[in-house]
Amino acid sequence: MALKPTTPKGTRDFSPVEMAKRNYIFNTIRDVYHLYGFQQIETPAMEMLSTLMGKYGDEGDKLLFKIQNSGDYFWGLTDDELLSRNSAKLVSKFCEKGLRYDLTVPFARYVVMHRNEITFPFKRYQIQPVWRADRPQKGRYREFYQCDADVVGSDSLLNEVELVQIIDTVFGRFDVRVCIKINNRKILSGIVEIIGETNKIIDIILAIDKLDKIGLENVNKELVDKGINSESIAKLQPIIKLSGTNTEKLSILKKELATSEVGLKGVGECEFILSMLGNFDLKNEVELDLTPFQFVFADDGYKGNIFIIGVTHLFVGFAYN
Repeated sequence: MALKPTTPKGTRDFSPVEMAKRNYIFNTIRDVYHLYGFQQIETPAMEMLSTLMGKYGDEGDKLLFKIQNSGDYFWGLTDDELLSRNSAKLVSKFCEKGLRYDLTVPFARYVVMHRNEITFPFKRYQIQPVWRADRPQKGRYREFYQCDADVVGSDSLLNEVELVQIIDTVFGRFDVRVCIKINNRKILSGIVEIIGETNKIIDIILAIDKLDKIGLENVNKELVDKGINSESIAKLQPIIKLSGTNTEKLSILKKELATSEVGLKGVGECEFILSMLGNFDLKNEVELDLTPFQFVFADDGYKGNIFIIGVTHLFVGFAYN
């Protein structure tokens, strides 16, 4: 029986109608990037594994699509190496390239290679597909597009303000109302410092992120079950229950993180951004929100402010500094 033609798992075809819709979205985003002075670049679908490996953590490295060397890729391998069945070691021998996992690492490589040609600060955007060897499921594909915008050569918080303006302008043109949530890695580092539970931060993050689903009482119970002491849980309560206006939230955080230098620096950064955004007529709400935590601690790439975009409580995407 002849096999039916099919696409690889986690990939899909796009019809002319779907392409028209997607091109409208991409063109709208591209126009807004140009409006704010960003320049477009492209990088190859393939990067050297030496560029990609070690940038996404152990779990991220496992999700890299590795490309087998052409020709006799067993050349140079000993019988002992072949019989060892050590896949990680063997892959390093006959795979030198991989499909890009995101657009950030290739951009970093681009900046290093072209630093003598670039005028800094460099505002770049990139709209290209990326690939991840993840388990396909509804809404999650192995091949998908990212629409990145980055600024290198400047650490001014005004870049963060502009990023929020870009998000607001894009969704305004789509006539889609969103809530842009701002968080900061330094604030969460300050929380860890204050409660003294550095070794259990992941357990704390995962428990707090269930707040909307299981409620405060069950979150605290889970924290106890994870071995978090009662004093640390008590210190977490004002953070878990953080509510009110952005000004009220900032005031609470300043009080709770008063002894943490790094925490107060994060609060100050958020306060500056929110204050500057108050000078613009934004179409969408900007809210200081310390959840979800896991997006902040999932990757060492998160160093400063994080913006999460929600449409009617639906997670859409995030950007980070």
